[in-house]
Amino acid sequence: MIVLRLLFQTVFLALGQIWANKFRALLTTLGVIIGVAAIIAITGGVKGLERFILKQFETFGSRRVFIDGELPRSWRGKVSWFEVQLRQHEIEAIARYCPSIEAVSPIWTAGYPVENGDVYLDAVGITGIWPTWHDVENRRVIIGRQFNSIDETERRQVCLINEQGVKQLELPKDPVGSVILVGGRRFTVVGVLETIDNALQFGGGDVATELFVPFATCKDLLNPRGWIRMCWAQLKSPDLVDDARAEITFVLRQQRGLRDDQEDTFQIQFVQRVIDQFRAIATAITVFMGGLVSIALLVGGIGIMNIMLVSVSERTREIGLRKAMGARPGVILMQFLIEAVVLCMTGAFVGLAIGLAAVFVMRFIPRANLEGAASPMWAIVVAIGFSMFIGVAFGMFPAIKAARLDPIDALRHE
Repeated sequence: MIVLRLLFQTVFLALGQIWANKFRALLTTLGVIIGVAAIIAITGGVKGLERFILKQFETFGSRRVFIDGELPRSWRGKVSWFEVQLRQHEIEAIARYCPSIEAVSPIWTAGYPVENGDVYLDAVGITGIWPTWHDVENRRVIIGRQFNSIDETERRQVCLINEQGVKQLELPKDPVGSVILVGGRRFTVVGVLETIDNALQFGGGDVATELFVPFATCKDLLNPRGWIRMCWAQLKSPDLVDDARAEITFVLRQQRGLRDDQEDTFQIQFVQRVIDQFRAIATAITVFMGGLVSIALLVGGIGIMNIMLVSVSERTREIGLRKAMGARPGVILMQFLIEAVVLCMTGAFVGLAIGLAAVFVMRFIPRANLEGAASPMWAIVVAIGFSMFIGVAFGMFPAIKAARLDPIDALRHE
């Protein structure tokens, strides 16, 4: 009970000293204030940017898998790039023999002129897909219908168009049944897809017209060579990244007859793996920047030690009087140590308020994409805890000096 009362008295005494020397206390704790505010602001800004980018990845699909042909360095000059591109029978084998894959679709893209009456658009992106693409992409058809297996097997000249394409081609609001020319061939619009503004999400750009046609149709009419630009797949679960990689690798190596000593002639990329890598990079950046701004806390600690030494010098007679009245060295040490900690923690809380205010302002910066800025609790705990450690570490020397003063010499001090 006596210890607690002494502790409270010492804290209030320290606060009184800070209030009596407000300007000096402000200058002393400036390093701590800047350090804590910087840690909170940096972690809040990085967290806001991380949330924004991860939100875009979630919209894109965290279970997405990209499979493509790749020409290894050791194969260059021996085979052409065309020879290592994916073939339809390989995609079918992946769909049949890879249990970790929920859906798969080949992707073929190219630019063709598209006409609707007097409206002419040059080099519009045309994408050939299987009906399973709808499951992979998870993109809504807002008018009309999706592609089905009959469109694929009968090689129908039908297409899906996005909302932007409806506007640019000046089609009716409900364009289902409208006929347009794609590369000089007649295609019937069977549905309208929602427009996903991926370009703006990942760095800027204009929303473009998109046309989708059945893969078999584009293979026969628009792409007679029959090679596939890429394959998109969807995992059953984001946790199956390693299983899916092993399954796809086994299937493609079997399909291509690759020996054990030969490199893969394909590449497999997972969005989930990219997300994990980005999170690791964001964490590393946060730790690195936090380490840099912690230097300001160390500088602040030196300032606190300096001012506490000045305080010991100014209050030498007070220390001598207290010792003469029976105060033990441990009590004197605790008094000055607590004063150093209170001084440091006062600066820490001021810095915390400034940092949180800066994070709040970040959310409203136009086009900064930091609406999700928020300093994590661990950053606040680390900043306050490190400030307390600084107070103890740099306040210990002045406190020990005060505790070791001889009471007679202290009373004679002028």
